[in-house]
Amino acid sequence: MDALPRLTAEQTAERLGVKLETLYAYVARGKLARDRTADGSSFDPLEVERFAAARRRRSAPGIPATGRSDGRPLMVIETTFALIEDGDLVYRGRRAADLAREPFETVARWALTGAWDADARFSPGAGMADARRAADALPASAGDRDRQLIAVTALAAADPLRTSLDPATVAGAAERMVAGMVAVLPVVDGGDGASERDDDPLALRLHRRLAPTAPTQSAVTILNAALVLLIDHDLAVSTLAARAAASARATPYGVVIAGMGALDSPLHGNASRAAHRLLARVVAGEDPARVVADTVVAGAGGPVPGFGQPLYPDGDPRARALLDLLAAEASAAPVLSAVQTVSALLRDRAGAHPNIDLAVGALTLAHGMRDDAGEVVFATARAIGFVVHALAEYGEPPLRLRPVGRYTGPL
Repeated sequence: MDALPRLTAEQTAERLGVKLETLYAYVARGKLARDRTADGSSFDPLEVERFAAARRRRSAPGIPATGRSDGRPLMVIETTFALIEDGDLVYRGRRAADLAREPFETVARWALTGAWDADARFSPGAGMADARRAADALPASAGDRDRQLIAVTALAAADPLRTSLDPATVAGAAERMVAGMVAVLPVVDGGDGASERDDDPLALRLHRRLAPTAPTQSAVTILNAALVLLIDHDLAVSTLAARAAASARATPYGVVIAGMGALDSPLHGNASRAAHRLLARVVAGEDPARVVADTVVAGAGGPVPGFGQPLYPDGDPRARALLDLLAAEASAAPVLSAVQTVSALLRDRAGAHPNIDLAVGALTLAHGMRDDAGEVVFATARAIGFVVHALAEYGEPPLRLRPVGRYTGPL
């Protein structure tokens, strides 16, 4: 039990996605070490994983060069939708920043089915009335994310095909789930949304539930772009949770619930709230350096919310795309000024660049939304990504994402 099982040359080559000849070329150049025995070559799985992560540019810097696992999954999971490479995010060969100009429903259906439908619209279907009643029964302290979780559960209970893993059925369930996650939220002006039409864009419906002002075309366009940019981001921790649930053949509803559980974290899906609050203090006239210092202290010395993304050392392209759209709104000028001031400070002091959480925080602040509105935007969009990964995982052997624990307790 002192060491993890070593990998054969064939297993190592498969994990790295290379031929045996390429693997041995890595060995010859000193990039990987091997042990040679009468049974053939063997490789340290932790060293292989570190090499794979560095080679694919998908790991954070600072992975310890020790023989001990730092908790990262000892696997490379193939994905067919999102690629992060050369400082950009690409969905199936198309830049996410370019797709942000397209309707969210069109991109989401394409992600789920491969079909491009410019007129795609999502509606919740059966179970919505029960979802609203259940959400209304929540305590006053409940937030919009709580209502969304209730909606997913209620829609699952109303779906007679909830256990079907047929791709078309799963895609349809995903569309109804996302529409329900929006419909379950109360309209900000106190209305019940009864006047909404089935062909209203999802971003417009969501804006009515998050912003206190009338939805302008510009505001809806920016919110739509945020939804598209947040659909998927490789194997983020919430996506890994969703994919593990799919590996166990959880229903698409269960997959989304699993993903939302991991998403509900200040380090992940809720990070835009702290970014919103930081910017709000600067807009209100507080000294930016003081605000940043207070935020770092409140975060127990961690990173400043809204800044830094190890997958994009030169800056998050999603943040740039969203902030560029926001710059077209004259009313957003005070918020963008705060973004620029804090960004300059962080760039000079820490070499950190804005990430998508800062951009979403700026969006919600500029449009008068609550500080937790970004969490709702994130969860709504990423539900589609969870199901995209589930569809891929349903085609793999079941329960393959079952790691082996290494016991380190008392004997």
